[in-house]
This record gives sequence, C-alpha cells and structure tokens, in this order.
Amino acid sequence: MTKRYDAIIIGAGHNGLVCAAYLARAGLSVLVLERRHLVGGAAVTEEIYPGFKYTVCSYVVSLLRPSIISDLDLPKHGFELLPLNGTLSPLPEGDYLMRWHDAAETRLELMRHSRSDAEAYERFSQKMYHLAMAVRPLLGEPPPSLTSFAPENLRRLWRLRGTLARHEPHLYDLARIMTMSSADYVEEWFETPALKGALAASGIIGTFLGPRSPGTAYVMLHHYMGEIDGQFRAWGLPRGGMGAVSEAIAAAARGFGAQIRTESEIVEVLIRHGRACGVALASGEEIEADTVISNADPKRTFEKLVPPEHLDEEFRSQIARYNIRGSSAKVNLALDALPRFTCLEQLQQQGVDVRPYLAGAISISPDIDYLERAYDDAKYGRYSRQPYMDIVVSSLLDPSMAPPGKHMMTVFVQYAPYDLVGTTWEAERESFGDTVIDTLAEYAPNLKDIILHRQVVTPWDLEQRIGLTEGNIFHGELGLEQLFSLRPVAGLDGYRSPVERLYLCGSGTHPGGGVMGASGQLAARSVLRDVRKSRQAARA
Repeated sequence: MTKRYDAIIIGAGHNGLVCAAYLARAGLSVLVLERRHLVGGAAVTEEIYPGFKYTVCSYVVSLLRPSIISDLDLPKHGFELLPLNGTLSPLPEGDYLMRWHDAAETRLELMRHSRSDAEAYERFSQKMYHLAMAVRPLLGEPPPSLTSFAPENLRRLWRLRGTLARHEPHLYDLARIMTMSSADYVEEWFETPALKGALAASGIIGTFLGPRSPGTAYVMLHHYMGEIDGQFRAWGLPRGGMGAVSEAIAAAARGFGAQIRTESEIVEVLIRHGRACGVALASGEEIEADTVISNADPKRTFEKLVPPEHLDEEFRSQIARYNIRGSSAKVNLALDALPRFTCLEQLQQQGVDVRPYLAGAISISPDIDYLERAYDDAKYGRYSRQPYMDIVVSSLLDPSMAPPGKHMMTVFVQYAPYDLVGTTWEAERESFGDTVIDTLAEYAPNLKDIILHRQVVTPWDLEQRIGLTEGNIFHGELGLEQLFSLRPVAGLDGYRSPVERLYLCGSGTHPGGGVMGASGQLAARSVLRDVRKSRQAARA
C-alpha cells in the first residue's frame, strides 16, 4: 500500500523546499515531488560542459530571509555567500561608472561625474533604506484581507497598522514610490545619465514594463530590501552557484525527515468531496496526502493541475486575467579568458588590476532612454535589438565555477517577450544570442574571440524546462494590482486556495519574486495553523 503523507509539495523550487523543511521540522510527514532530475526549480547549477558550472536561471542572492538561513541552519549544509564587489556600468564613449561595495569609494567615483550626485547619493541611499525598512517587516507576515472582518484578519490589520506607524515620517514617500516609475523617481535625485540608468534598471528586472512605466519604482525598492550578514543592499554569489542554495535547503529538509523525489511529474491534484487529497503522477501513480501545497505558479496550478469543475467561474476568470507575461532571458558563456572592457583599458595601461571592477555586477544601462528603447522593441513583440544586461563573471569570485584559467559569465537580459510577432523562440533563439553577444562586444571587443560555449535560455525555455508559465521569473508581474493581499488574486485567505486543503507556496503569492523563501515560509505557517486547528477539533 502506498504511504499516505501529511503533506505533498508540488515542485522542488526553493520556496517548495523551504515549506517542506518547516513542515517536516514541525513533525509532519512530507513528500516533495519534482518533475526534473534535480532540485531547485530556477535556482540550479548545471555542468552543461565539462568543468563549467552554469547558473542557468537565477544567479545572485540578497533577498533570502535571514530567519530562514538561521532556522534551517543553512551554513551547516554548505550555504555560503560571496559578496559582489559593486556594480560597473560601462559607457559607449569609453568611460565608466563604478559603484563600489564601499560607500566612501563610491562617493569618490561619483565626484568624478557630478559633485551634486555624490552628495545626493548618500541621501538617496538613506531614503531607500528607510522605505525598505518600512516594507521589509511585511515580507514576514501573511497579508491581511482588505474585506474580511474575521477576528484573525482584524488582528493582522492591527499589526500592520502598528508596523506602518513606526515609519510614519516615510509613509508619504512610500505611497509615492509604490505608484511612480523608476525613471521618474531617480530623476528627482540625480543628473548623471549612467547613474540614473543603472538605478532605474533595478525597476524593470523581471517585469514587462519600461523604466517610465508606473509601478517600476516599487520593483526597484523590492531589490533594495536584501542583506548579507546584516549589511543592507548587499548582493552575493553563492559558492557553487545557485544550485548550492537549493541543495542546502533540501539537505535541511531531509534532515528534518522530508522525502524528496525527482523525475516525478505531477499531472493532477486529486480532489474528493471538495477537498485536496493527493496527486496523480504522469507515470499513473497516485499518492494520497491530507494536504497538497503547490509551488507551481498560480496559472499552472489552477489551469493545468486542478480540474476546472472544482473552481467557480469567477475565480477561473481572475486567474485567466492574472498578469504573468515573461520578459527575461539568460545567455550563459563559458570563456577562455576574461573579457577586456574598453572602458577599463586606460586603467590597465597604468598597471591597475581591473579584476576587482569585474568581480561584481556589470550593468549595460548607459541611460534611461537606452532602457526605454529596449522596452519599445518588446512592446511590439520583438526582442530588444540593444538589450539591458546584468552580468556576473562568477568564476572571479568562485574559481570552482570554471576550469583553471577559464571563466563563467552569466548574462541576464531584458527584454525578451514570451510572445514574438510572426516567429517563435525555437526559430529565434540563436539569433537572439547573437544580438546579446554583439551588443556586449561593443563594450568588450575581445568577447567573441574567447567564447568556448554558450547557452541561450529564452522565456519559452523557462516554461518548457522549469515550468514557469510564459517564462515569468517572478511567477507573475510585481504590479500594484498583484501585490500584498491581491497576490495572486483578491479574495484568497493567505496561502489557502478555493479548494480545501490545497495551498500555494510559490512566488505567485505574497511577498513575490526573487530567491527569498518567504512565500514558502509563510505558507508553512498557514498549513501548520490549520493542522493544529483540525487536530484540536478532532480531539474536542
């Protein structure tokens, strides 16, 4: 007889693994089912070519909740972050802007471009810190409904009132940034085009919006809320690539007793008498559980895994309207040597070691108009002819990512719309890869000569391989209409779905995307709360 579990989790992405770890730690019998051959979802490391470790999809960490790192003792399981050195912004005319990890060095660099911007940058950073501190506590709490008068919901609203009251001097600015564009916001502060472009770019990552689109200022703030070892706004590269993060969480979950099965594709959530009771696998196997938790995005969960007769028409309509357009792609390059950026040649001629300039992020975002033009292409169903790129040479920080003397470069690209006009991604994949490399070669002319291997990952690939509907890396747009208690749709109670004992734990729930783990953590709390209530009722 097949074992019955307290909980089955669909998908071994990082949120699903976090949820599994917390449930297993609480004593529940947990089974995680993953359709691929490895855990991690979009947070994976794969050795595509011998000796080269590719961070195929997600590639840096900052947002992972410190409480999760502590609760699951992830360092014991191999989790280690290597801080990025800063952000280099090469410019077409051969100059550059460098924002170092060290604030004093950044100030000196900004003085080279604009004395007023150097003065304003410190005030800007302080303002963003206060706004992030106002929002960050909300990431660790389930969102209250705006329409329910249930006692538990009223308590959540009261706690929210108390949280926001502590940041009252910044609430006006918070309201503005929630609705503004990232371009408008940074233009209020700065005059240097390269600085404005690099900052505004944080507002378009993973969105089908341009820098002048309302709402992108919040996305920029979303990326400001991370930390490493208590240091605010720090980003890091996991030693061993993103797969090491997932493997550490999986090891913690197994240590608490959770079981994880790969190559186990789920095709249906089993529902009897209006209640989720297990899952059916592509192999024909059925596994029963008291609770089912989906780490898949909301559209995949409710349009493909849950039979439509178990959902009312209004809810199906809301899910159909859920905005999940993908806009991002990756080009991963195995290199024979380091790229030589034109903007750093003068430093090299002076005998300066330029590797520290490359040991962080490299942002191809020379100004806001460049980003907006890239978005213009995507609006009309074309990939950007000159795309925005965020680049990390991972082997500079972690030599284990490539053979000795070789390097791994990962290139995150905007914009790559899921729906192309008049063609398909299968037909355009290599042409898109050529466009990315041609654009980058304008800044690093030796690039084409040092490429050993390349991997092009389009939104179509993200959907087919990873299971991200339309290739959306956040499981849904981070627009104001899809945040907080409206994520994924209005009317859901926390992480519960309309089907009894079916829950969501992926990035399509509050607080949203990024390798954060908060959705998995909060979903586990909701499940455990309901389990306790059920057991108390059974004893009564």
